[in-house]
Amino acid sequence: MSQQHFATRITTILTMVGIAMGLGNVWRFPYMMGKYGGSAFLAVYLLLTVLFAIPAMMAESTLGQMSGKGTVDALRMSLGKKAGSFFGWMLMVVISIAGSYYAVIVGNVVFTAAFSVFPGFSDTTQSLYQSNLGLPWLQYVVTMAVVALCLYIIHRGVAKGIELLSRRVVPLFFLTLTYMIVHALTLPGAIDKCLEFLKPDLSVMGFPEVFAALGQAFFSVGLGGTFVVVYAGFLRKEEDIPMISMFTGFGDVFSSLLFAVFLIPSILVFGLDMTSGPNLIFNTLPHLFAVMPGGWLVGTFFLMSISIVGLLSLVAAYQVPFTSVINEWPTLNKGKILLTIGMAQAILVLPSCFFPSIIGPLDMIFGSGMQVFGSVLCILALTWGVKRGLVMQRMFKTGPESSFRKMVYFWIKWIIPLALLSVLLGYLYDVIL
Repeated sequence: MSQQHFATRITTILTMVGIAMGLGNVWRFPYMMGKYGGSAFLAVYLLLTVLFAIPAMMAESTLGQMSGKGTVDALRMSLGKKAGSFFGWMLMVVISIAGSYYAVIVGNVVFTAAFSVFPGFSDTTQSLYQSNLGLPWLQYVVTMAVVALCLYIIHRGVAKGIELLSRRVVPLFFLTLTYMIVHALTLPGAIDKCLEFLKPDLSVMGFPEVFAALGQAFFSVGLGGTFVVVYAGFLRKEEDIPMISMFTGFGDVFSSLLFAVFLIPSILVFGLDMTSGPNLIFNTLPHLFAVMPGGWLVGTFFLMSISIVGLLSLVAAYQVPFTSVINEWPTLNKGKILLTIGMAQAILVLPSCFFPSIIGPLDMIFGSGMQVFGSVLCILALTWGVKRGLVMQRMFKTGPESSFRKMVYFWIKWIIPLALLSVLLGYLYDVIL
């Protein structure tokens, strides 16, 4: 299989930001914030993104670009054949499970978008909408249609698939979100309620809350030894990894903040429960569209946008095992590999479709815990398994090893793994005892 690359720097950034945004910001961020400390969670999440997620993304991008063949090859290159194969294929299983429940969420968003077109979000259709969301076979059919579409996009390749989709959808997403923010802030009492909410109480942030914020920071930008490692293999050799990582990280944070500014006032004004969990946005959006001027049209465009943004991350989730398998066995037929992934997902999505209450616990395990573990693994593999001079050369491309660059390398090699492992162990200790 010939190596594919992103066409330009702007499409590289749009694609990486699109993958990072996904539903991590639209679906996961609001309910995680509501459940784990409110505005205090937001403050800690922003800090952890800057201090840990962006440098970790630099490390994963460097490892992925050095390999160019996906997670399994990258870990073999740095950890050796046996250890690299074991941990690489383990992460393939992790991302496959995460992709299964994530596909159900994307399917629900797609259904919500279709529902906004016909019959729409009037007061008389709310109960119908909620009852439809509760039909497991309907969710299964919609989910599998979404899975099939994602696999088709992968089949089209990088340039004609995900890159083309990102270039057209990400700007539309930000435009429609801006309109939603303006309207949400004009709801009666919205600004006052929002300002009251945004007074952080850091005393509520124990190990579970900090771990949740850390997991969100890593989940949101796609860390975990999977997405970033694979897509970094599509970067051109001359690409500036620190710049791409910063644009991706800050673009993702910006979209999280925008969505929070739109969603929090809406939730507070309509008296909804911010701690209600993964179904939070599916309870909020219909209420807002029903009272919004032009809600039918704007809601349709917005939901179509976040449906496709969700697809970007889901495509990335399936691109990870596809890239690893086809680089492992290049003579295999591309269509048969995609069909096998689709058949595996047809089985894996069943529990989340029929027992949606398990999505929250699954997300804490595979969306937080394993994301952090996978990223720590890649950081250790890069900084301990590859010579320092080569890492510095590939990460920064040009220029001497300045004091700042040495400090960044030290931070990535020592501080980030120790900090992440401390938070993880503290969380496990707090949960077990």
